[in-house]
Amino acid sequence: AYTTVDCDLGAVLKARQNLIRDNIKVSVNDFIIKAAAVTLKQMPGVNVSWDGEGPKQLPFVDISVAVATDRGLITPVIKDAAAKGIQEIADSVKALSKKARDGKLLPEEYQGGSFSISNLGMFGIDEFTSVINPPQACILSVGRFRPVLKLAQDEEGNASLQQHQLIKVTMSSDSRAVDDELATRFLESFKANLENPARLI
Repeated sequence: AYTTVDCDLGAVLKARQNLIRDNIKVSVNDFIIKAAAVTLKQMPGVNVSWDGEGPKQLPFVDISVAVATDRGLITPVIKDAAAKGIQEIADSVKALSKKARDGKLLPEEYQGGSFSISNLGMFGIDEFTSVINPPQACILSVGRFRPVLKLAQDEEGNASLQQHQLIKVTMSSDSRAVDDELATRFLESFKANLENPARLI
């Protein structure tokens, strides 16, 4: 099953600028990884795999991150992502992505994982759906951020057009393990966490 939501990146972009001023280099994707990990910790019913007989609760939140290489797509794993700080996630992603592109990943660095994220935003893709990596039950597909004008009202009730940076996020879920209602609630919580980066830093 597939569920899609728009997330407003305004607060994340501000938080990222503040971190960069402190010489902490993190990407929007690092916030997305952290938001997914925090949401999985809050909703363990989504942090499951399918073992052939039924959903199996996983005791760890390990996020597989899709990386394009000359030899095809590979998903290095950010271990225990919910417990890592945003800079720690950024450092892990950089190191593992480099190893992936150099063909030097160890099996334990790309096998396992409880949940996957694929981000094609840097290729100008607005929206897409990904194929789940068995035995995982879910994968999150992230598009590019795009400016959207929205009508907003100030405290006095005056209307004005404001520009927002939105991304479209689609979750593919195995309905045998994560039903539509649970997938919907997960995306709502993910959106709330991503749009409030103070919860992630």
